[in-house]
Amino acid sequence: MANKRVHLVVRGRVQGVFFRAATQREARRLGLTGWVKNRTDGSIEMLAEGEEEAVKELSSWSYHGPSAARVDHVDVRWRGYTGEFYEFAILD
Repeated sequence: MANKRVHLVVRGRVQGVFFRAATQREARRLGLTGWVKNRTDGSIEMLAEGEEEAVKELSSWSYHGPSAARVDHVDVRWRGYTGEFYEFAILD
């Protein structure tokens, strides 16, 4: 299976609802590396790398997120895999 990288920006009620922690848990469950962070505009941004099917699963999950979230829109940009990360982290 090929490795992939995806960059996502998730908009809606996504801050203050444990979206970052839930994303980290989901990404680690899927064996992905990368990061997730809050943006000043109220959205969540994430970058994830790993096996293609796992990356696609996290991308699909981001359209609903944790139960307290309300996702209005997800910007998805596929990028070239780099392998630069060793874990999935929450950034400040």
